[in-house]
Amino acid sequence: MLPDHLASTTRHRTAAWMCLGVYALCAAGVLSILLALARTPVISEILPGKDFFHVALVVHVDLSVLVWFMACAGMVWTLFSTRQTNCNTAALGLAVIGTVMISIAPFVGADRPLMNNYLPVLQHGWFYAGLSTLAVGLAGQALCYLRHARPMLRPRNFVEMIRFALALAAVSILLALVCVAWAYWRMPAGVQGEAFFEFLFWGGGHVQQFTNTVLALVAWLVLAKQSGSHVWLPPRVGVVLFALTVAPLVLVPWIYRLPVDSAASITAFTELMRWGGLAAAPLCLILAGAIWRRGGTQSHQQAVRAVLVCSLTLFAAGGLLGFLIKGSNTMIPAHYHGSIVGVTLAFMGVVYCVLPRLGCPITFPRLLVWQPYVFSAGQLLHITGLAMSGGYGVQRKVAGSDQLLDGVMQTVGMGMMGMGGLLAALGGLFFVMIAVSSLRNGAALGLGERVSAWLHGHPRTHP
Repeated sequence: MLPDHLASTTRHRTAAWMCLGVYALCAAGVLSILLALARTPVISEILPGKDFFHVALVVHVDLSVLVWFMACAGMVWTLFSTRQTNCNTAALGLAVIGTVMISIAPFVGADRPLMNNYLPVLQHGWFYAGLSTLAVGLAGQALCYLRHARPMLRPRNFVEMIRFALALAAVSILLALVCVAWAYWRMPAGVQGEAFFEFLFWGGGHVQQFTNTVLALVAWLVLAKQSGSHVWLPPRVGVVLFALTVAPLVLVPWIYRLPVDSAASITAFTELMRWGGLAAAPLCLILAGAIWRRGGTQSHQQAVRAVLVCSLTLFAAGGLLGFLIKGSNTMIPAHYHGSIVGVTLAFMGVVYCVLPRLGCPITFPRLLVWQPYVFSAGQLLHITGLAMSGGYGVQRKVAGSDQLLDGVMQTVGMGMMGMGGLLAALGGLFFVMIAVSSLRNGAALGLGERVSAWLHGHPRTHP
């Protein structure tokens, strides 16, 4: 269920955050094709060298992992907020400026990549400024939501429960930003280069995973409701279970009593995410049960249900591959591509649900039916190839001849990875086509209504 009676300002800003997310996903998708080709046998030999691969990888990761997820957060924070102010406008503007700066950084001389975990960077002032601007915009949107959403500890309905969950997501992302600032303040003087950014983003990156978990659960609950599934989750029970999901974050200040560059701190955050993630298990089990307890699904709900099932399948596949990780090989990207892309697909489904509420009817309904299957099939083939290659020792974050593909199974695995990446990119293109055409159609309908009202002398009002 989604909020009723959306005001004009809410619709416009929700659509703006949606456009930012679609742009990030589109740009990341183009880069993902180049990355897949750069790691595909034979084809990789005709592309630019290793620096091209790493620069493209940095921008791809930051757009797909940071900007897309945070744009989705901005979208649902706006949608479920009770009021919009100039603060929201400023936050959106800063997020857009930061995203554009990150996107064009390689074209203004930022060509020295560092492949640290969570947020790889390009060593250039322009890139740092873009990342900082995006962070300020994100913090502003989270603070605006906390101020105006009015989350309730005793919600009366599903919408109020979701408002509370999104407030937890806002608090956790603010905590992640505080962790980055604290790590910067406590960083030893001699730490430089990749190690500096590894320690800088390590704690905040792990905290952000709890934000992503809450957002994923919200997306799955919305999809379950919209697809006609019977979700057993009384609002007050939901508040308790969402609070349980982020409860492990109370240990973060205790971890930061350790030096930020210490092995103990690195291990503590790793264990926090590994075991703390189990706190989301009750809500996941409720969602799993809801898939099988559904009423008569109507035709317009079939696509939403397909998105939900495919998303959960990808997420589960990524989670299972996480238990097979041994060493720094392509099993690691197989794991997080499954999990992250599973959540990405869930938010694609949320976009499909939100578009009609914004006055933007879906313009390609048949394409909508195929999109989740094409996208998830490509990603499953992609992560299977990565996992197979990783099992035979192919290292991560390398391309071309550096992959040392000296065995048949290694070559076959990376070939599967390349084909799966291209198929997934096609599914991503379907999403972009549906979202962009629907948004444009909605804008045209809105303009037509305003012109018609003006011609008839009846000014159009917004709810």
